Amino acid sequence: MKRSILKILGILLLVILVLALFKYKTIKRLYNTVHLFDEEVIINNFQNMDQIFNVSHLKAGPSPYRYPSRLDHQLLTSFTFDGKTYPVEDYFENTITEGFMVLHKDTIVFENYHNGLEESTSHISWSIAKSFVSTLLGIAHDEGLYDLEKPITDYVAQLKGSGYDGVRIKDILQMSSGVFFNEDYGDFNSDINRFGRTMALGSSLESFCKSLKKDKKPGTYCHYVSIDTQVLGMLLTEVTGKSLTQNLQEKIWNPMGMEYNGEWLCDNTGFELALGGLNVSMRDYAKLGQLYLHKGKFNGKQIVSEAWVKAATTPDAPHLMPGDNGLSSHHFGYGYQWWIPQNDDGAFFAVGIYNQFIYIQPKKDLVMVKLSANHHFKTEGSITKDIHMAMFKAMAEQFPVKEVEEMTENKAEE
Repeated sequence: MKRSILKILGILLLVILVLALFKYKTIKRLYNTVHLFDEEVIINNFQNMDQIFNVSHLKAGPSPYRYPSRLDHQLLTSFTFDGKTYPVEDYFENTITEGFMVLHKDTIVFENYHNGLEESTSHISWSIAKSFVSTLLGIAHDEGLYDLEKPITDYVAQLKGSGYDGVRIKDILQMSSGVFFNEDYGDFNSDINRFGRTMALGSSLESFCKSLKKDKKPGTYCHYVSIDTQVLGMLLTEVTGKSLTQNLQEKIWNPMGMEYNGEWLCDNTGFELALGGLNVSMRDYAKLGQLYLHKGKFNGKQIVSEAWVKAATTPDAPHLMPGDNGLSSHHFGYGYQWWIPQNDDGAFFAVGIYNQFIYIQPKKDLVMVKLSANHHFKTEGSITKDIHMAMFKAMAEQFPVKEVEEMTENKAEE
């Protein structure tokens, strides 16, 4: 009898300890999320997100591809925007740059690391992850697993009754879902603050997606709603029967020879933060840029179709065009989770909050990557996205246009 009581007490104690540990982890994660972007910890956090959140793991490819390197390029010393000159050294310092890389003709010509970032460090992507998700969707589309013109609810039944019910997949890809999303950080019950609490607590990201409502007619107005990418992640898992991490490992990480391990932030169910939770090394971010530079090919292998790359980087409707556009909430053009700057001669880019960039200029055979932990990117007088584009464009102007033979060859391929 005494032994039975002791056994029951032991089990109860174990249960209490497990619950206490779970609660401690949740409270700690909530605290770390609240302070994630504080100046004194933001750099360390961006380089160690796996120490704060649940993650799934990506393993370096079995045959890592290493770029040839010729580090002889001298960066320009300044650039101008809107009549003002910006010294490049100050620009990098003011935007808390951790890494900057320039690849020209598939060769690294400039590579620099700061603030503790190293070649093998995986760094949070934020919304650059959206361009990876787009690529995975492109591969699935090439394999005939879904139809862009069909509603997402034909494939993801759990979204029926939500703001995504009946919305065409292509409209979601182009940030034109018509779903309402309140990004007022001062409103405790705003969608962005509800989402922050969801992530901090590890709650179901799928349930959050299902809670959003419709606002505008889909396919008529371009409005950046990060949750659009989250539901695209749901689509991908449904049509492939595999997680985002499995898809990325099999379809991109291995065949493209990613050099280093990566991580993808997850909720408590193991579902990835598709809209921005990927963690990748700078060299491996550059590989995504090279893939799109070469129309879906990497190191001689066609990873995603040329048709997808062209569609992903080409605005194809009035509400997606760059410039002063009353049908869009921003002045950059938009494709399939890729951005198109105004008057930049064929360039396009992926961008993540706090100043993460992959910039591609095909006419110069050029890819640039910038990783940052810019805690004051939203403050008055800070470097805007337009200023970043001016910097990239000025950097690109240092390089010659592709030789006539190359341009003719590419034209013939088209």
